[in-house]
Amino acid sequence: MNFFRHRPYGLPAFVLLITAAGCSSADDSGPTAVPSPDAKAAKLCRNLDGVLPREVDGLGRRDPEPASALTAGWGSPEIILRCGVVQPRKMVDPQVAAGSDPDAVGGGVNGVDWLMEKRDDGAYRFTTANRSVYVEVSVPQGRDSSGVLVDLAAAIKEAIPKGIAH
Repeated sequence: MNFFRHRPYGLPAFVLLITAAGCSSADDSGPTAVPSPDAKAAKLCRNLDGVLPREVDGLGRRDPEPASALTAGWGSPEIILRCGVVQPRKMVDPQVAAGSDPDAVGGGVNGVDWLMEKRDDGAYRFTTANRSVYVEVSVPQGRDSSGVLVDLAAAIKEAIPKGIAH
């Protein structure tokens, strides 16, 4: 069961949480893993690539290697977007659904629902929920993630329809 469909979260609390969490690794971490979605999801991801903003949170687009329409990046250290990723285990884990995992929080920003996960290195990973394709956004430690999600919301809403990803 997808708990995001049945559990509303308030925008103010979620934005406060991600702003306070503020998400710099010392350098870029090398190649970015390119997802391998099915053809339908890949088409939606290519559509997303075509409408992504040139800037996110004031940082210019700087795509990671290897070049792919399924990945995008901004700034240095990079904010990385990967489209067509698999559903995160925490999205369906009963422990998360019950709200007992403090490192996984669901919420929405500007009409896009997200699962937020704090990583061991202090960075944050956000994965869309209730969209027909999962889009993952990694925000490095030390960077405020609220502006990132706000800047990406319009493109995600335009290119990735609401629905359940397969």
